[in-house]
Amino acid sequence: MRGFWNSAIGRRIVVIAAISVAILGFGTTGYMWLQHYTFIEALYMTVITLSTVGFSEVRPLDTAGRIFTIVLIFTGAGFVAFALAYVSQIVLDGDVLEAYRRRRLTKKLDQMENHYIVCGYGRMGEIIADRLHANKVPVVIIESDESALARLREKRLVHLSGDAKEEENLIMAGVGRAKGLVTVVAKDSENVFIVLTARDLNKELHIFARAGSPGTEKRLLKAGANRVVSPYAFGAARIALNILRPTVTDFLELALSGEGMGLSMEEILIPGDSKLIGLDLAASAIRNKYNLIIVAIKRAEGTMVFNPPPNELFRAGDILVAIGAIENLTRFGRELCSDDYPDFDPERL
Repeated sequence: MRGFWNSAIGRRIVVIAAISVAILGFGTTGYMWLQHYTFIEALYMTVITLSTVGFSEVRPLDTAGRIFTIVLIFTGAGFVAFALAYVSQIVLDGDVLEAYRRRRLTKKLDQMENHYIVCGYGRMGEIIADRLHANKVPVVIIESDESALARLREKRLVHLSGDAKEEENLIMAGVGRAKGLVTVVAKDSENVFIVLTARDLNKELHIFARAGSPGTEKRLLKAGANRVVSPYAFGAARIALNILRPTVTDFLELALSGEGMGLSMEEILIPGDSKLIGLDLAASAIRNKYNLIIVAIKRAEGTMVFNPPPNELFRAGDILVAIGAIENLTRFGRELCSDDYPDFDPERL
């Protein structure tokens, strides 16, 4: 609220209010001095004169009082008309609404933590932000293009209007409290600069970056990115895989999207108090009880065990990559973790 009154609009409103009070004081003092009215009578005469409501006078005015009333009408009524026109212009221009919206955004951003910051709302950024939002992952988008900002306002996504390369915008987006950052702006040089700035502001931040041209991957990794994705290389590899192994590709697409098969692939974390800890894959009876296939186990230290054997032991912090029916994945996740485990909906992906 203090920031609003320190703004240009706030200062002008304060000036208008001060002049209004001064005119009321001028009218009240004039009537008290010239017509010997009491304070209440003088204030009443000033108000009905300035508002031009046409009520009767407290007492008949003499010549001096009438001349003073004419001066007060020209001075006060002109100022009131100007003030009304100015306030109307502020409202019509949306300045007050924008200040209110900015204040609400600042308050919301101050309360966010463990969220993701998406820099750029182009074709890639829109897909990433929309899917994170659909999966109830808190996300803040930084974008400067007006057409992209219009889409963000329409979808009511939390966003900042500005350049992601600017340090103050990253700070305002809560980079110090964020869980991760995704930079997918059009220029590779800007992605590198954003990664450098974000890494300097938060050493623990998990950063994903887009590389548009060959060789940029190394620069982004050196700048501090944890993972770099080249959409052109990924798309080309996907096409080649479709040609060489079409059946495998079809299965993976169906498994990951859940369309048509009623099954999907999900990753599930083993908590520290899980009853699975210390059991091997065979003793866990995951296949018999839930009809799920464990295709991989990612250890807490980052190593990956593909196609784990029946005697592979589960440890606290393991991430299980499971494939099976959607309802079985949800049931397994809830029994393994807690009742707060969400229903897995592949349509969100």
